[in-house]
Amino acid sequence: MQTIRQRLRGVFLTALLAIPAATWHGPARAHEQLHVQWTSNRVPNAVAVADNGRTFVSFPYWGGGGSGPTVAEIDASGQPHAFPDARWNHPDGTKGDLQPFVRVNALRIGPDGLLWVVDSGDANVGGPPNPAKGAPARLLAFDMDTGSVVHAIPLRAASTPHSYMDDIRFHQDTIFVTDAGDPALVVVNLSNGTQRRVLAHDRSTTDDRPMYAEGHMLMAHGQQVRIHADQLEVSPDGQKLYFQPSSGPMWVAPTAALENPALSASDLSHAVTLFYDTPTTGGTAIDGNGNLYVSDVDRLGILRITPQGKASTLIHDRRLVWADAMWIDSHGVLWIPAVQLNRTATFQPDGVSRLHLPVAIYTMDLHLRPVR
Repeated sequence: MQTIRQRLRGVFLTALLAIPAATWHGPARAHEQLHVQWTSNRVPNAVAVADNGRTFVSFPYWGGGGSGPTVAEIDASGQPHAFPDARWNHPDGTKGDLQPFVRVNALRIGPDGLLWVVDSGDANVGGPPNPAKGAPARLLAFDMDTGSVVHAIPLRAASTPHSYMDDIRFHQDTIFVTDAGDPALVVVNLSNGTQRRVLAHDRSTTDDRPMYAEGHMLMAHGQQVRIHADQLEVSPDGQKLYFQPSSGPMWVAPTAALENPALSASDLSHAVTLFYDTPTTGGTAIDGNGNLYVSDVDRLGILRITPQGKASTLIHDRRLVWADAMWIDSHGVLWIPAVQLNRTATFQPDGVSRLHLPVAIYTMDLHLRPVR
């Protein structure tokens, strides 16, 4: 889709040239308020915290901010260190499934205890189709103790010339992937290695309404921004997949239907139902009781939506500018990266970044029950 490519092209050209040391702000406080946990002049878009407290972040290529690792572990003093090592974080011209990171868009600790990374590959964000011989999107899974690669899954078979693989969630031996560039879900079966595109250009995966952030329609190069299938969450019992384009609304489908290759495209589409009319969203999370946490990037808040579809405002705070991929740790703390995507140069009429540095990851100690 032309608009998402225009959205991504040039965001990395923002005026983030200096990189002062990152800052660590200690453990989350034990009460329900928003607290700064970590700050950096490089823009992270995702955070994942292991049960033993190890903290990982990803820095997308569009975040700018100069040189540094693409995937990092944050040490006790708040310093980021390349994970799994420096080679993976510095393209060196090698090709293949184990080549260094190309364009990381998401990371997540899976139920298998591995750190999974979504590398979007050589997605051609300038407008033309992705290069046929370029690096494909990959799913990479690392042993967090040894740094060794456990899975390296190229997604070439499930990609189209305009794909932009965005994020992942897990259900048993299935990985669900959102394609934000060419609307669809990708269903990867780890047992047999198959990859299937489903709900391609379906109403549930297609962004067909304006996106708003901080009271302004999101535009890039004079056109409305379109970010197709983006956020997704699996219910704690594994029976449902919630998903949506970034503009909303949120839909829900049985995982059994999505995982059934014998089901026709029409029957699968009919199995999808509207769950909630969500606003423009940067990121989501789900707790062990099935409550969804959905960022509202227009009103600078986070909604809590029950499994029955009843919504309430969890928090409204002017610091939550484009709250992105959230995480619930083993202590029930909600981690919230506020990445200010809408303030980057691409979305400004004069092409000048309005980012307020440093960018922060916030925490709220809500005593939630995590999904494990």
